[in-house]
Amino acid sequence: MKILVAVKRVADANVKVRAKADGSDVDLANVKMAINPFCEIAVEEAVRLKEKGVATEIIAVSVGDKSVQEQIRTALALGADRGIQVDAPKDTQPLAISKLLKAIVEKESVDLVIVGKQSIDGDNNQTGQMLAALAGMSQATFASELIFEDGKASVTREVDGGLQTISLNLPAVVTADLRLNEPRYASLPNIMKAKKKPLDVLTPDDLGVSVAPTLITVKVEPPAERQAGVKVESVEQLIDKLKNEAKVI
Repeated sequence: MKILVAVKRVADANVKVRAKADGSDVDLANVKMAINPFCEIAVEEAVRLKEKGVATEIIAVSVGDKSVQEQIRTALALGADRGIQVDAPKDTQPLAISKLLKAIVEKESVDLVIVGKQSIDGDNNQTGQMLAALAGMSQATFASELIFEDGKASVTREVDGGLQTISLNLPAVVTADLRLNEPRYASLPNIMKAKKKPLDVLTPDDLGVSVAPTLITVKVEPPAERQAGVKVESVEQLIDKLKNEAKVI
């Protein structure tokens, strides 16, 4: 079974990002970048499937300029076999990314796609679902457990009411949630080996996909600062404020 894992380059989760002064975008100058945490979970799950003998090859794919090769190499150090960079603008939108991944799925005859449920920058939670719809593949989102039996995938999903377990026919798309696994750290020997693993570079034209944006960012600004709270001296005063000031009761 061949697995494709998508990895996205984002600002490190521990970095506090700021908007540019002109409100045009987020200021990423001199900001530490990393693999999107949910994508890292997806890579780990693919590697575990290969270690169990379920998967035969793992392909790590990222969309963006040359800088995304750093995240692809990280995925290779974690256990992916080869990488593909789609040389496209760094702000390529989810729909275009889904179309690019669909083209690679067809080109590589991929059996399973594992992606993070969302990225921590855009927070769109769209790419996996749109890829499955475009490619006509089975899908399971928000996966917290993935088991293969009798050629089918059993996926436990985290839903509002608790947990839901579904069975998928392959080919399929699975989006990884936080509790799917705990990603490993790349060892130094594997980091060195990753430098020699194959990494192909494709363009949207190679894949026959247009990446022209369909959405326009009007403005980027930080959220409003939270107002200071007030102390009340009694339950009666609290109820009065909730009723007459906050108007929530």
